[in-house]
Amino acid sequence: MNEDALDMMRKSSTPCPDWVRHAEAIDGLERMEARFQGNAYCLHRHDTYAIGCTLAGVQRFHYRRGQRDSLPGNTMVLHPDESHDGQAGGDDGFHYRMIYVQPSLFQDVLCGQALPFIDGGVSSDPRLAAATALLLQPLNCALEPLEQSDGIAELAHALAAVAGMPGRRPKGDFLAARRTRDYLHANFVQVVTLDQLEKAAGRDRWSLSHDFRTFYGTSPYRYLTMRRLDAVRRMLLAGISLVHASAAAGFADQSHMTRHFSKTFGLTPGRWLRMVKGDGQR
Repeated sequence: MNEDALDMMRKSSTPCPDWVRHAEAIDGLERMEARFQGNAYCLHRHDTYAIGCTLAGVQRFHYRRGQRDSLPGNTMVLHPDESHDGQAGGDDGFHYRMIYVQPSLFQDVLCGQALPFIDGGVSSDPRLAAATALLLQPLNCALEPLEQSDGIAELAHALAAVAGMPGRRPKGDFLAARRTRDYLHANFVQVVTLDQLEKAAGRDRWSLSHDFRTFYGTSPYRYLTMRRLDAVRRMLLAGISLVHASAAAGFADQSHMTRHFSKTFGLTPGRWLRMVKGDGQR
């Protein structure tokens, strides 16, 4: 075997570095694209819908007590607050796009219906593939505000249709849950008490907690923590240190923030930042 052939074999056997790219998050929607070899994310959960498509390879993850494999042509729909991980299902790795949608955007469309739930985490339903096509475009395709709004509305209706949701509304006070969300959004860097939430929502704490989970898919505290983590990610990308970002976002200290970051995104803050900035080495 000549030297050129050996060189080509060495290059082909060298794994491609992992990488993650993000488009600028706009109005509760985050778009990302990534490629991984081997293990990508450890078990984690977040308070958004994670909806995506596999572009190449086998995308394997554990979700709701089972192993799922997503292939090109499938649509992944992971519900808020459901634990999942991520790894390659083959030696060639996997490449995918994903959108993270705050449940409040779907509630703006569904107006108080229960959040749609797609069983299994992976779907081949053509209605979902069609409804996600706009929002899962390449990241260099910028979305106009009205275009994004139309895409969210189409996706919300498709999710409801595929989930077979009934037309009747669930029991609960949607307006109280929305007032709670608004209060948390405005005060996430502060220590928020249940007394404050009761006063802001006009509803007792136990009913309020149930309502919030029904309409937004997570607990009030998880929602508060996610807003803090969103702020941390913005500050890290702007060059602010972990210590200062943790304090400015309302966490007790850096270790407190790191624990929540890893449980939410499946990556440490340092590894996430290296990958986003283009250094995918582990």
